[in-house]
Amino acid sequence: MTMQKTNDKFIEALNSFYGPNAGYALELYERYQQDPSSVDPATRAFFDNWQTVAPDQTPAYSPAPVTNQAQTMASSASTNPLLVTHVAAATALAHAIRERGHLGAHLDPLGTPPMGDPALQPEYYGITDADLAQLPASIVGGHAAEGAANAYEAIQRVREMYSGTISYQFDQVKGPAERAWLRDAVGLALFEQPIQPEGARALLRRLTEVEAFERFLHTTFTGQKRFSIEGTDALVPMLDEIVEEAANTGTHEVLIGMAHRGRLNVLAHVLGKPYSAIISEFMHGKHNSETAVDSTYGGWTGDVKYHLGAEQVLDNGDKTDLKIKLSPNPSHLEFVNPVVQGMTRAAQENREQPGKPVQDFDCAIPVLIHGDAAFPGEGIVAETMNLWRLRGYTVGGTIHIIANNQIGFTTEPQDGRSTYFASDLAKGFEIPIIHVNADDPEICLQAVRLAKAYRDRFHKDIMVDLIGYRRWGHNEGDEPAFTQPQLYEEIRKHPTVREIYSKRLADLGIIGQQEADNILKEVMSDLEEAKRKADGGDVEGATEEVESETEGDYQRGDVPQSVSVQRLTEFNQALLEWPRGFSPNSKLARLLQRRATTLGPEGGIDWGQAEALAFASILADGTAVRLTGQDAERGTFSHRHAVLHDQNTGQIYTPLQHLPQAKASFAIYNSPISEAAVMGFEYGYSVYAEDALVLWEAQFGDFANVAQVIIDQFIASGRAKWRQKSGLVLLLPHGYEGQGPEHSSARPERYLALSAGQNWRVANCSTSGQYFHLLRKQAFELRHDPRPLVIFTPKSLLRNPNAGTTLQELAEGQFQAVIDDPLAQGRKGDIRRVVLATGKIAIDLLSHESRKQADDVAVVKVEMLYPFPAGELTQILANYPNMQELIWVQEEPRNMGYWRYISPRLRELVETNVELRVIARPEQSSPATGFLDRYQMEQEQIITSALSSTIKEYGGTHVR
Repeated sequence: MTMQKTNDKFIEALNSFYGPNAGYALELYERYQQDPSSVDPATRAFFDNWQTVAPDQTPAYSPAPVTNQAQTMASSASTNPLLVTHVAAATALAHAIRERGHLGAHLDPLGTPPMGDPALQPEYYGITDADLAQLPASIVGGHAAEGAANAYEAIQRVREMYSGTISYQFDQVKGPAERAWLRDAVGLALFEQPIQPEGARALLRRLTEVEAFERFLHTTFTGQKRFSIEGTDALVPMLDEIVEEAANTGTHEVLIGMAHRGRLNVLAHVLGKPYSAIISEFMHGKHNSETAVDSTYGGWTGDVKYHLGAEQVLDNGDKTDLKIKLSPNPSHLEFVNPVVQGMTRAAQENREQPGKPVQDFDCAIPVLIHGDAAFPGEGIVAETMNLWRLRGYTVGGTIHIIANNQIGFTTEPQDGRSTYFASDLAKGFEIPIIHVNADDPEICLQAVRLAKAYRDRFHKDIMVDLIGYRRWGHNEGDEPAFTQPQLYEEIRKHPTVREIYSKRLADLGIIGQQEADNILKEVMSDLEEAKRKADGGDVEGATEEVESETEGDYQRGDVPQSVSVQRLTEFNQALLEWPRGFSPNSKLARLLQRRATTLGPEGGIDWGQAEALAFASILADGTAVRLTGQDAERGTFSHRHAVLHDQNTGQIYTPLQHLPQAKASFAIYNSPISEAAVMGFEYGYSVYAEDALVLWEAQFGDFANVAQVIIDQFIASGRAKWRQKSGLVLLLPHGYEGQGPEHSSARPERYLALSAGQNWRVANCSTSGQYFHLLRKQAFELRHDPRPLVIFTPKSLLRNPNAGTTLQELAEGQFQAVIDDPLAQGRKGDIRRVVLATGKIAIDLLSHESRKQADDVAVVKVEMLYPFPAGELTQILANYPNMQELIWVQEEPRNMGYWRYISPRLRELVETNVELRVIARPEQSSPATGFLDRYQMEQEQIITSALSSTIKEYGGTHVR
C-alpha cells in the first residue's frame, strides 16, 4: 500500500472523530499503545484496525516545540502517533476558531487589539503553518474545507469567517438544526452581497445623510443635547435593511424600541420625520412652547425631542403596506423593551373570534436597540429576554442590536459590567450573537440580513453587537476628555465611517471623491432649506392640538348598557359546563357548582363569580379580554379558577374560551416572577390593542412596587407626554388582615400622588357588584375614552358575604362612585357624624357589632378615589343637614393610604364649622405591624373610635 493511500485511510478513520472528540480519541490511543487492555474491547478493536492504516514513516518535517496539552501528545511520540497528533491538533484549532474566534476578531474601529486566546494559534497545539500545509483540508471540516488546497488554507478561511470585522458566538444555541443553519449561513456566506455600484451609492448617501444631519445640528444648535449617533452611524442603514427585508417577506409592521442615543437620526431617516419638524423642536417652536405651559391643554406636557416616538407607513406595492413604529420612552433606557414586546404581541394577534387569540409571528417584528452599558446593567433586560418563549408573551423572536459605543456616560466597561462583551447576557437565553465593527457598513448589513433570516426561520431572538464609539460626550455639552483623555484624542483623529467608506469606494473605482463630495453638498442643502422652513413656521408634521379636559369628565360619561337577568343566567350556566369526561378536582368542582345556587334573591355572588360574569358579558359585547399575572389563572387567593385542570389527565379547559355568546377572544396566562417586564408588556399591548380589555394582576399589591418605573414613566404619564392611550387595568390586592407589613398595602398613596389631568382612574370597590360594573364600564370606555384603571382589589372580602351581591343588582345596577349608608336614610336629621371609608375598612365598619347602636353616625363608602367624586359626595353630604363631624377612616398609617390626598379635597366640600378628622394608624415607616394581636387591637380601636359617640384619641387628627 502506498504512503498516500495509507494516509488517506488513516485520515478517513480519524475523521469519524470531529473537533474536541479527536483529542479524546488521541488520549485513548496513547493509553492503548501503552497497554491495549486499558481500553474497552470495542475501542481496542478499532485501534487494532487503526494501526493497520496508520503510516509507517515519520514525515520529513519536524514539529515545532510543544507546550501544555501538546506536550502530553508528543510525550509518547513514535512513528505512528505523530500524524495522529497533527491531525488532532488541526481539528482542535479549527474548532477553537469557530468557538472563540470572536476573541481574536478586529471589532473595535479605534484599533484596540482583540483580547485574543492562545487556543486560536497553531503553536498552542504544537504544530506550525507548515504542518497544516501538509495536511488535507478535510481535517478542518465544514464549508471552509470545500475547495481548499490543504488544512492551512482551510484554517485561514475559518479565520476570515470568525475573526474578521464580523464574528459570531453560536455555541450557546442548543438546537442542532439551528446550529447547522448558522454554520451554513457563515460558511456559505449566504448573506454576503457583492458590492454593486447602485447599492454602494445608496449606502454612501445614507451614511452621508446620517453624518450631515448630526453635523448640521451640532453647528446650528451648539451645546443643545441631541445624543448623537456618530460612531455607530451604521445603525441607520442597518435599520433600513431590516425594514426592506421585512417588506420583502410580507411583514406588516416593524416596531422599534430604543433609548435616546441616535434617536433623532432614526426618527429622521428611518421613520421619515421631516427635518423641519426636528429643527423646529430645537428652536422651541411657538406651538411646543404654548403646550408646555398652557393649562387648558388638560395635562398635556409634551416631552423632550429625544424621547418622542413616530410612525410611518410605507407603500409596499402589491403587498400589504408596511408600518414602522418607534415607541416613545423616557430616559429610563431599557424600560421600553417590554413595552415594544407587548405592542408587537398585540399587532400579531387576531382578537375578533371567540376562543384564544390567533397569533401570526410574521406579521410584526420587534427590533430593540440597546446601550452597551445598559444592556448588562439594567435588570429589565434580563426580565424581558426571559419572556421570549413563554406562551403568554412570545413574539416569535426579537432582533436585538447593541449600539455599542464602549462607554457609559463616563464609566468604562471594566467598571460597568463583569463580562468581557456587552452582549454576554444574551448567551444565557440561547440567543446567537453576531459582533460587527461599526466602521465596516457592508458587514453590518450582512449581519442584520442574517439576523432577520434567522428570526424568520426559527422565530427566536438574535443579537447584533454593533461595536463603534461615541464621538462626543454623553451629551453634546459634556466634555469627555475630562475622564477619557487618551480615548478621545484617538476619536478626535479617527475618520468618520462616511469618510472611510467613500475612500474605499474611490479606491475600488466605484464612486469618485467628487461625487461623494457632491452628495454631501446636496444633503447639507436640504438641511439648510429645512431650517429656512422652520424659521418661517412652515413645519411639516406639526403637533396636533389637544382637547381640553377637566376632572369629573369620567362621572359625566355614558354608561354601558345593562345586562338582563336572563343573559347573565345563560352566561353563568355556560361557564359551569365542561366537556364530557372532563374531571376537575372534586373539591374545586363542588366550589364552582355552588355558583349555580347564588342567582336567587338571597344573592351570594362572590368576587370570582362576579368577575367571570363581567368578562362573559364583555366578550359577548365584542370586546376581547387579556388577563395576566403571576397566578392569574387560579388567582392568588384561589378565587378565580378561570383555567381548570383535569385531575386524571392534566388536560386544561378554559370556560371563557368556549362561551357560546362570545364575539371576541379571551386570553389568560400565568406570568413569570416579574413585575416590571410583564407590566410593561401589558402596557404596550393595551396601547396597541385599544379595542381589548387588558388586565394585569399583582400577586399582592405591593409587588407592583418593583414596576415603579413602568407605572411612573408610562402608565401614569404616557398620555401627558406622548398622547399614548391605554386602558390597562392594574388589579392590586390590598387590605390589612394581620399578616404583617408585607402584602398588606398596595401603596395607594403612590397612585394618588400621581393622579392629575385625568391621567387614569383609581378605585377601591367594596362589593363584587361594584367590581362587576367597574369592569364593564372600563370595557365600555375603551371605545370612548380609554384611560388606565387602578383597582385596589380585596383579599378577605373575596368570600365575605357582606361584600357579595345579587343577580338583580348586576342586571339593574351600575357603578357608583360614592354609596350612601342605607341604615341612615330614615334618620338623616339625627346624623351628627359622617364617616367616609373605602374598600375593606368600609365593610368592617358597616358589619361591626356596634354599628347598629351608632344612631348618629352614617358610614358612606367612597368607591372612586380619582377622579375625586366631588359632585357625588356633595350631594350625599347635603342629605345630612346637622352634620358636625366629617371623618375619614383608613387602615393605613396616616402618612400612607388616602388621607393626604383626600383631606384638602374634603375641606373644600364642607363648611368651616364642620370638624374634619382622620382616624388611622399612627404615622409609621412600615405599612403594618408584624404581630397579629397588635393588629387586632389597632383594628378594633379604629372601628370603635369611628362608631363611638365621641372620638377617642387613638389615631384621631383634626384638620381645621
